[in-house]
Order: sequence, then C-alpha cells, then structure tokens
Amino acid sequence: MLKLDFDGVYYEPDVMKYYLGKVLYQKYRSLPWIEIKSHNRIPEFSAAENRSFPKLKRHLIIGIRKTHRYVENHKVSDWLVPYTSSGCRAMCLYCYLVCNYNKCSYLRLFVNREQMMDKLLRADGAALGRQTFEIGSNSDLVLENTITENLLWTIERFAREGHGFLTFPTKFDMVGPLLDLDHRGKTIFRMSVNPPEIIKKVEIGTSPLASRIRALNDMAQAGYPVGLLIAPVILLPGWRKMYGELIELLGDELSEKVKNSGFIEIIFMTYSYVHRAINAEAFPGAVKIYDKALMTGRGRGKYCYRPGARAEVEEFLRRELEEELGSMEILYIS
Repeated sequence: MLKLDFDGVYYEPDVMKYYLGKVLYQKYRSLPWIEIKSHNRIPEFSAAENRSFPKLKRHLIIGIRKTHRYVENHKVSDWLVPYTSSGCRAMCLYCYLVCNYNKCSYLRLFVNREQMMDKLLRADGAALGRQTFEIGSNSDLVLENTITENLLWTIERFAREGHGFLTFPTKFDMVGPLLDLDHRGKTIFRMSVNPPEIIKKVEIGTSPLASRIRALNDMAQAGYPVGLLIAPVILLPGWRKMYGELIELLGDELSEKVKNSGFIEIIFMTYSYVHRAINAEAFPGAVKIYDKALMTGRGRGKYCYRPGARAEVEEFLRRELEEELGSMEILYIS
C-alpha cells in the first residue's frame, strides 16, 4: 500500500462542519494546519517559483467544492462530473491538470461528498436511459481513496441507489479495498498503461506497469466492467519498440476475462507551454517529451502531434492490438 506523507494541510474553516473534514483532521492532526479563505487562492503557492512544484505537491489542501457543472462527454461516459478531488500527488510530466492549475495542481480534497452524490443521483434518476458519469476526470480516485475512502463510499452508495454507471481511470494499483464491494456492475474501472520506460521517467510517482496489470485483472475477476487506456501515447525515440513490447506484454499478462469483456481507449499526448516552463525548472534532468519536429500548435499555448505522425502511430497501434488483443474493442483514438 502506497503511504502518502504530507508536510502540512491548508484548509477552508468550513470543512470542519462536515463529517469527512473532521475525519481528516483526526488523521492529520499532527501536521501544521493553515487556514485559508479558498482552496483556489493560496497566495504563497501561486507566487512560488516553478522549481518549487514538487514541494507544493507535498501539501494537502482541503476545501468545499463549489463548482458542480456537468459537461457532456461522448467517449466512455455521457457526463464529466466534478467530484471529491482535483489535482494529484503524482507528477506526470504531461499532466493535463497543469494546463488548468499551473504549478498549483496539488491534491485538493472536497469534503461535501454527500452534496455531490445527491446531485449525481438526481441527474441519474432524471435521465431517460442509463447514463455513465465520469467521476475521475480531475484526479486519481484510487490514490485519493487511500486518504479518504471516498471511493468505497461512492461505489456502494451508487450500487444501492443508482441506475446507470460510474467510471474512473487510474494509474495506481491500490484496488484491494474495492474487490469485495457490492458494486452490482455499476462502476466501470479503467486502467491507464504505458511502456515501463515512460512510467518510470515520465509518470513520476505512479504504480509500475506490472502491478497496474495485476490490478486490472483483479478488478475484472471481482466482476467490475473494465477498460484499458493506452494513454497518453508519447512519441519518444524508439516508440515503435516500446509500444510494440507493451502490447505484446499486455497480450501475455491480461486475463482472459479482461480480454473477452474489456475495451480499449487510446489517447495521444497533448503538451503545453506551461508544462515546458515548469518541467524545465522543476525537473531539469527529466526526459524531454516535447518534440518540435513531431508537434504543432493546438489552441492557446498547447501542442499536439502533427497529423502525419499521428496517422503512422495509429496504424501501428491498430495493427499490433489486433494481433495481440483482437477481442477487445477500440472505442476511440483521440
């Protein structure tokens, strides 16, 4: 089990009115607790230099989520749902949350989970058909669960009261507490994978590939609907060999249950000027994942792979996946 150590807790005072706020205070009462007006505005963090990014990640921020707007989605889910956390303790060099929060993409926990679940259940109940709600688009809920146990609470309550489905992706393997839950098949578990070299050098602080595969197999065995994300695809030198070996390993190590019932998502990396600025100062010796020859501008300050490069890689991945995991449907490539 991953053990998370923090240097201090920044909190909105009203969190103490909530059950989870009181639980977290007891859990971390030995740490310094610093009162703040808003989890979105911590002046000393905003003013910190980019090189302080890893140190900022060692703080836990606890607040009340005030934004509850659902966004339509047409991939695995029907709706992207703001939920119990945002940001993350891991330090993936491409993290899309950095685009939104800059160097303040540290882990924020929101204690008003009952309010968020009540709204989700109302939306679920009002839907004409069975809807799927993505609750993990702003954080990694498996990682968060090691602190709050929110995922256990969420899966069991939705199993009892929901009609549609919940879903979330993860890069972590701490799924043991989820295996014996009465989930009733209403939670879709999705594991993100990448070649071991990318996990080690780019997805800093996440679980190794082998343990991710075991976790996915275990969740499928426990009856959860499952999916596999190859994400984000990063075109480092030698990418053909790395992704070819990854897919071959998946073909060997994924259980028959995953192969026969799971689906695949493929997402290419989007990078940004903000990432380049932070990574250059916070991780000066890290692998360079921006490649000017392969990438082009996309929107404000963002970069994506050029169409020709994407097409070549997509053809390669489809061919390799068909050979090794042909029974698994590729839902989309984006």
